[in-house]
Amino acid sequence: MPSLGASYGATSSSQAIDGEIALDPVSSVHSHTSSTRKKSWQQRQQASSHISPSRTNSSFSSSRQNRLSIDAEAPVAFSRAGTNHSSFHCSSTSTPAKWWKVHLFRGMIQDIKRRAAYYWSDWTDAWDYRVVPATVYMYFANILPALAFSLDMFEKTHQSYGVNEVLLASVLGSVVFSAAAAQPLVIVGVTGPITVFNYTVYDIMAPQGTNYLAFMFWIGLWSLIFHWVLAITNACNGLTYVTRFSCDIFGFYVAFIYLQKGIQVLTRQWSMAGETSAYLSIMVALLVLMSGYVCSMLGESTLFQRYVRKFIEDYGTPLTIIFFTGFVHIGHMRDVSVETLPTSKAFFPTVDRSWLVNLWDISVGEVFLAIPFAILLTILFYFDHNVSSLIAQGTEFPLRKPAGFHWDIFLLGLTTGIAGLLGIPFPNGLIPQAPFHTQALCVTRQVSDDDETKKGRPILITDHVVEQRVSNLTQGLLTLGTMTSPLLVVLHLIPQCVLAGLFFIMGVQALQGNGITQKLVYLAQDHTFTPGSNPLKRLERRSAIWAFVTLELVGFGATFATTQTIAAIGFPVIILFLIPVRSFLLPLWFRPEELATLDAPTASPFTMESVGGAYGHFESDENPSHTSGVRGGGIFEGNNIQSSEE
Repeated sequence: MPSLGASYGATSSSQAIDGEIALDPVSSVHSHTSSTRKKSWQQRQQASSHISPSRTNSSFSSSRQNRLSIDAEAPVAFSRAGTNHSSFHCSSTSTPAKWWKVHLFRGMIQDIKRRAAYYWSDWTDAWDYRVVPATVYMYFANILPALAFSLDMFEKTHQSYGVNEVLLASVLGSVVFSAAAAQPLVIVGVTGPITVFNYTVYDIMAPQGTNYLAFMFWIGLWSLIFHWVLAITNACNGLTYVTRFSCDIFGFYVAFIYLQKGIQVLTRQWSMAGETSAYLSIMVALLVLMSGYVCSMLGESTLFQRYVRKFIEDYGTPLTIIFFTGFVHIGHMRDVSVETLPTSKAFFPTVDRSWLVNLWDISVGEVFLAIPFAILLTILFYFDHNVSSLIAQGTEFPLRKPAGFHWDIFLLGLTTGIAGLLGIPFPNGLIPQAPFHTQALCVTRQVSDDDETKKGRPILITDHVVEQRVSNLTQGLLTLGTMTSPLLVVLHLIPQCVLAGLFFIMGVQALQGNGITQKLVYLAQDHTFTPGSNPLKRLERRSAIWAFVTLELVGFGATFATTQTIAAIGFPVIILFLIPVRSFLLPLWFRPEELATLDAPTASPFTMESVGGAYGHFESDENPSHTSGVRGGGIFEGNNIQSSEE
């Protein structure tokens, strides 16, 4: 299983492209310098080699602690597409853009123009072996957590949402985004945060006698309008302010949601199946966690032959689920009744209703009462989906095809409205599945490490990513097939404790690669054995690291604590509030060089072109593969990444 080493985050820019909304009031003092340095560096690159936008054999790598722990430097990703995509690049001028100029539809039009030239190759490039394990892995990594979330919503929404509703939501997101999105690598489905949102709305409205599904439809319809307003007015340019600070906090929160849901599944076993079943469930869940973690570590180790390691890494998760589904029937364990996943009739809703919601079974006042809930949902999706898109296209991945945030937020509004009409959960970008998908599509090759301390030790470097639409579409169609009667019978055999173990795997892997975790590990290390090349060690004020991590933990604590109360419906506001805190308050409390080390970009300027570039980012005249930052080649210098192999 690929482990999520890339912290969640994005970068921003002081300019908006081609007359779009300029949401960045930061002075453009560095604009001319940035442009000059960029041009100088690109000229040197062009003189040495020509890089094709469709296929290249140049190596792209980053050193690592975890699977995706390093973001290779943004200029490297910029250079991969920069030579032949100059028409798409943000221009850096000394004249600041006027923030009040709104060119309606400009962002979506530019996104479509950038991506349209690659649409055919998005299908033909799928003739690659990496698509097979990526599809199989994402099918299980998407469907199994979704099923566990369905169990949670099934109980907390009085069976309003069940297995078929969650499966159909995943199918809707997969088919629409694989076929029409500008960022088809992003996996779309049912997430932990939307699960919290759904049952919190139920807790608020159901006691009032409100038709829950009709109310959710109006939330979806209003949210569709708000999403389209964001897309039309190019509001995704606001992503230029989203950095690793807010995204690491959100990623930390998502990881704990996975762990919390796993624990909740196990604690329910006492009331549902008795003490013996509960203890067996705990044992099985922990064994699933250990097995999944071992499979992940074996893929990164030097044990066994290379093809054996890759097989274990690619297919370890589904094999673990299959094995432990049968494990509970071995020996005396067969005498213990364990709770399994509840299912319903094939292709029918969980409760006795049609697939189309009776949207008029609601008062006029409740129609307008849905507006504030829709605003909160839009805030959540604006952050959650876009962050999923950013980390799925992080700087550690040598991507060659442009991104398109404005068009995708338009599509997300469409799927939100359709989901409300069908009475299914609202789908959006998945963390950590989105970067897992990109990671699974990485093709690597083996080279000798030139580091003097490694003495030519073989390492794996990422050669390219198989950028295509087929794996996302296929896993969605497989999910649709899961709604058939025979496969629903199979799903019903999966013990709930196995799903709890999968939650633990996802949570631990997400925590392992989170920037907050890695800073805490650094602070706990014996500094005698900390490499001198570690940028954190070069900071003058050690207290700055403690202060930065403390602020991140406070942000996480506020978000997580809010979701444990009736005020959970407002947690998207707290997440959104983290963005101005980072942009306007942290520069007052930390020195520029400290922020450059503690809070590096996630996505390259090439990826960020759709939203105007990277906030506070400009290239160096020197080797662009070495920069400051926890993820930008900072803490982990160099640019090597071990990844899935072809």
